[in-house]
Amino acid sequence: GFCGIQNISKSRTKMMWIEIGAILVIWLSVWALIPRDEWWFRGADFPRLQILAVGLFALIALLFWDAEWNLNREILLVALIAAVAYQLKMVLPYTPIWKKQVLQVAADQLNPEQQISLLVSNVLTPNDRYELLLAHIDRLQPDLVLTLESDQKWQQALSRIESDYPYRVAVPLDNLYGMHLYSRLPLIDFEIKFILSDEIPSIHATLKLRSGVHVQLYCLHPKPPSPTEAKDSTLRDAELLMVGDHIKDLNESCIVMGDLNDVAWSRTTRLFQRISGLLDPRVGRYYINTFNANYRLLRWSLDHVFHSTDFALVDMQRLSHIGSDHFPVYVVLQTDRIFEQQQEELEKTAEDEQEAQEAIQEGIEKAEREEKLS
Repeated sequence: GFCGIQNISKSRTKMMWIEIGAILVIWLSVWALIPRDEWWFRGADFPRLQILAVGLFALIALLFWDAEWNLNREILLVALIAAVAYQLKMVLPYTPIWKKQVLQVAADQLNPEQQISLLVSNVLTPNDRYELLLAHIDRLQPDLVLTLESDQKWQQALSRIESDYPYRVAVPLDNLYGMHLYSRLPLIDFEIKFILSDEIPSIHATLKLRSGVHVQLYCLHPKPPSPTEAKDSTLRDAELLMVGDHIKDLNESCIVMGDLNDVAWSRTTRLFQRISGLLDPRVGRYYINTFNANYRLLRWSLDHVFHSTDFALVDMQRLSHIGSDHFPVYVVLQTDRIFEQQQEELEKTAEDEQEAQEAIQEGIEKAEREEKLS
């Protein structure tokens, strides 16, 4: 009677929600494939883990829900399987089931003279919990500390580490794009560059390891595509690819680090790796989801450390909350020619080169237009 009708109604409502979840996952998966730079397209690159979680739940529910099978349900199931498979393809490389892109340095190979330890932290300009980051620096004693979004107040708060870090590059800004580099290792030279915008600095430096090896260092923090920042990813993509295009012609040890405002699995980041020849130590290991530190279920990897093939991994970890919306990242690398012989760059095609050059040119033209308008 009435109870039976009520149960049928509840069942249909639940089925409707399952179908809505499935359609959302399918739509977002297709949306992310559209090769457009506007933030409302590129935004679908970020929450792939969350999309995958919803997709797996909807897939299980769709398979086992006790309701009538019809053509619409079968079509939805096939499309959802394809969408889930696509999301898995994007995120599985950052799990232990994948082949490691970067070797782990064995215990009998460890050589502190050839190592470099890095701490990268987007501190969030208004954040005043300076002591939390200082505690990490005191405990880990990294060779390099890179802070992003750091202003004059942060520079003052970090002044107490200056005696331990005699080599420094300071770019204090109030526009959320300030950065500071502190180094125990000698900086042979450095340059503060504003690649495509006079608001967005980057630090390019040459440092010397204890063994005497020179390393080219690139510290980046381009604008993200978002409704409150850049309306599209054109300048962000171009800046990253310009650095990658420069690195490809170098026969030197290289490290690129910073908050790239892009996820590891995005089209641009993967293209950057193929163009530059740099490796990602997260591949075959685990995610380092650094943003958003305040929301456990809404996190993805925005802070990165890429390196040339002569480096292998000693240690990599996400550090605890410092009051920012980003977690800091700590990475220890070791260089050796034996690693260069054992590790391979990602395969690059002529199409990759063409795509990169087109993106770079588009970014340069956009920057010139914006400069004329300002």
